[in-house]
Amino acid sequence: MDNAPRERLGSRIGFILLSAGCAIGIGNVWKFPYIAGQYGGGFFVFIYLIFLAIMGIPVMTMEFSLGRASQTSPVKIHSKLTPEKKGWRVHGPLALIGNVILMMFYTSVTGWMLQYFVMMMTGKFDSVTTTQEIEGIFSGMLSSPSTLILFVGFVVIIGFLVCSFDIQKGLEKVSKVMMVALLFLIVALVINSLTLSGAGEGLKFYLVPSLDRMKENGVFNIIVGAMNQAFFTLSLGIGSMAIFGSFIDKERSLLGESINIAVLDTFVAVMSGLIIFPACFTYGITPDAGPNLIFVTLPSVFINMPLGRLWGTLFFLFMSFAALSTIFAVFQNILSCVQDLTRWDKKKACLICGIGIFLLSIPCILGFNLWSDFQPFGTGSGVLDLEDYIVSNILLPLGSILFVVYCTSKRGWGFKKFMKEANTGKGVKIKKWMSFYLTYILPIIMAIILVYGVVSPFIK
Repeated sequence: MDNAPRERLGSRIGFILLSAGCAIGIGNVWKFPYIAGQYGGGFFVFIYLIFLAIMGIPVMTMEFSLGRASQTSPVKIHSKLTPEKKGWRVHGPLALIGNVILMMFYTSVTGWMLQYFVMMMTGKFDSVTTTQEIEGIFSGMLSSPSTLILFVGFVVIIGFLVCSFDIQKGLEKVSKVMMVALLFLIVALVINSLTLSGAGEGLKFYLVPSLDRMKENGVFNIIVGAMNQAFFTLSLGIGSMAIFGSFIDKERSLLGESINIAVLDTFVAVMSGLIIFPACFTYGITPDAGPNLIFVTLPSVFINMPLGRLWGTLFFLFMSFAALSTIFAVFQNILSCVQDLTRWDKKKACLICGIGIFLLSIPCILGFNLWSDFQPFGTGSGVLDLEDYIVSNILLPLGSILFVVYCTSKRGWGFKKFMKEANTGKGVKIKKWMSFYLTYILPIIMAIILVYGVVSPFIK
């Protein structure tokens, strides 16, 4: 099995859609519009795009390069590329742990999306008239561990079932269909929202720079917010992208592919705001942050909208696809890491990983009911917040720093080898003049994100 040929994705578009699916998640779909509106509209979007270009895209290119050069999963990248430099190998298990903890809470949130899709489709909200009733439905959903476990079980089963097939017949084929459907859904939802009476006011709030909101939040906070969003939106640092680099050929240079994926990810995030804000302003509902925006505010919009059940069903189908695309991609990463460590065949690895992820997802579920007294960051926090903090605030930025230093330092893989791999094939190339920035400036930016992320929950 050690000499078995590496699986290959069947097409370039499959690679782009699969990688974009990993990047496109429910967090950036609901978080990006809210913080863009809160932090000054168009000004925030402009700063976000700058950081996406100078930070997110380079780190993504590094992950792809390491995966393609090593032809293995994140747990074996360093031992394959620099076997004599054993100190770097600690990053491999760290990346696997990050993917596992991410799935410990992401499976639950994906289950919420699927449950809301089912409730919206079956008319659960048809007789609802107030926001308080919707809050009651959301709270009731979270207080029922048995129902949550059922939906999480479905998410885990369908995820590893897709990954159990040959990558072209399973993951790539399903991701293509789902991502194309997601893009069609978002276009349909945007067109509907732009026909609403509050479209103009909503777009102004979302995209037009607001000096008042900029002053209220502070330019520094806006810059840090844009920096964080540009980084976290691409799910970098735990090898989620590196694994897909190991499944592609050398026909295309990797900087250009990273740009394509970042553009697609940003398109979905920006379009989400075009759905949300016109609808909220049309029906006089203030957009909220976090879960309330998706699970309380938007259902309030849909129940007031003509054909509300239809548009609500399509919206939560879109959100379910966004969530599942990340589930499939990260499950594949976990599966590949476990196979490289154990040499199990794919069916056995899927079964054991599926059982493991399901059991590890239960604490997050119980954190909303039986274990609700556990509040690590004070009132209102829970198990999900702790797991999210470990991944988003620590492991993602720390892992990204390690990737950057490994790719640019002579004590790691080195800039010359990274540039050679990244530039192999047709497309946009890494230039030699970028070496200083990538070696000395980018790690500092990443360190700022790491420090800020570690201390931010404790700053009142």
